[in-house]
Amino acid sequence: MTSIYAAALALVMCLSAPVMAAEMVMFEQPGCAWCMRFNEEIAPAWPKTEQGKRAPLRRVNIHDDIPADLAEIPVERFTPTFVLVDDGREIARLRGYPGDQFFWAIVDEMLSKLDQ
Repeated sequence: MTSIYAAALALVMCLSAPVMAAEMVMFEQPGCAWCMRFNEEIAPAWPKTEQGKRAPLRRVNIHDDIPADLAEIPVERFTPTFVLVDDGREIARLRGYPGDQFFWAIVDEMLSKLDQ
């Protein structure tokens, strides 16, 4: 009977453990003109796209304390900087916002590295 309880406890612990998934971290700062342009051209559509579903957008103000789970990711002063993070490690980085014409293609290239 104790083995059943042990198995049930193990299952509960596995199900309650946080699941690390890919995310697109956007390092930004107030007053950044390119961040504002991204917010107008891309941000509203991001969660509705395949890219956004695969790597939800997470915003981090570079002037605030950096979250503990991103402590190993180098933060730049250049904004916006987009960092694809998976399971706590950096997969790819895009410095700056190249405009909507190029952004999606670059993001697709970044996301392809998740499969490698």
